[in-house]
Amino acid sequence: MANTYTQIHIQAVFAVQNRISLIQPTWKDELYKYISTIVSSYDHKLLQINGMPDHVHLLIGFRPTQSLSDLMKEVKQDSSKWINKKGFVKGKFTWQGGYGAFSYSKDQVPRVMNYIQNQEAHHKKQCFLDEYEGLLKIHQIEYDKRYIFKPIEE
Repeated sequence: MANTYTQIHIQAVFAVQNRISLIQPTWKDELYKYISTIVSSYDHKLLQINGMPDHVHLLIGFRPTQSLSDLMKEVKQDSSKWINKKGFVKGKFTWQGGYGAFSYSKDQVPRVMNYIQNQEAHHKKQCFLDEYEGLLKIHQIEYDKRYIFKPIEE
């Protein structure tokens, strides 16, 4: 649309179903490239992607031509199909329902990119659930612990 100018930076965080550590080092870079292609195909810009075997962080330069929920649905749905087609895991791969999304100003982008780049080092000190709840608290998002990403019940 003419005369529409935006600067929207969103960090999205989502987990493997039941937070099982299924994303392997042997194919994670290929997955990240595939997700980058999905994001860019909708005219958004993937600024940074990284994660751990049980979850992924994206930092997106987001265009208001699509809802965030529609983009996340496409990212999770298409990447799940791709992982299954490639046969990277035994059984069926799925992402857990839901995601976290957090907005940032332009001056915060380098710090968030660095944070995402250094996931491996960060998670030597903090588990995913603590990280995720910390993001919710920092961004003052009310949440119900019953709906936070859960591991398999034993």
